[in-house]
Amino acid sequence: MAAPDKLARRSRAETRQEAINELVDIATTEFVEKGLAGARIDEIAGKSTKRKIYYYFGGKDELYRAVLERAYRRVRSSESSVDVTFGTAAEALRRLIEHDVRYHSEHPELVRLVMNENIHRADHLRQIDGLRNDNRQVIDLLAAIVARGEAEGIFRSGIDPVELHMNMTALAFYNVSNQFTFSHNFGIDMTSPSAVARRASQVADIILAWIKLKPAR
Repeated sequence: MAAPDKLARRSRAETRQEAINELVDIATTEFVEKGLAGARIDEIAGKSTKRKIYYYFGGKDELYRAVLERAYRRVRSSESSVDVTFGTAAEALRRLIEHDVRYHSEHPELVRLVMNENIHRADHLRQIDGLRNDNRQVIDLLAAIVARGEAEGIFRSGIDPVELHMNMTALAFYNVSNQFTFSHNFGIDMTSPSAVARRASQVADIILAWIKLKPAR
């Protein structure tokens, strides 16, 4: 009897997680399109059930925080999957930068959720336990690459990994946050695979030009 009980418990846990994931998927679309203020529980519940939302999350704010948390954890997880162990520090950093540009382009919901949370002055972000520390993972990763580059004699000293991350994110972010206005104003394709690949290479060139030691004259 022990084995069937264990299977039943696992099945209930899996069912619960599937329900949560489904709600977060639906809510992500709603919050991205309408923001926290504009999103309505009834609209989200129309594609699921209101009872599930209140059972698993308690209300709209809690559901929004679950959406925000998952978006942040996914980008951090994706960065940790980039292999930065081989090649020079400059090559490792280029791989990470190009990954970030591609990731933001492939996940515009992250950009729009972050933009919305800035409107709320990070009030909800502050209420997600452990997320601030988890976001430090990318800083630790960059600090290790910077230290490696200094030891190799290719990066200049004094590069702050937080500022490095800020510059990387800003350049990756813009390609999504301003894609409609910039495309309209200048007729630039910012969403095709070739355009994203070109932008990823350009962003890496820009960051590496800033961080690398200048050749002696």
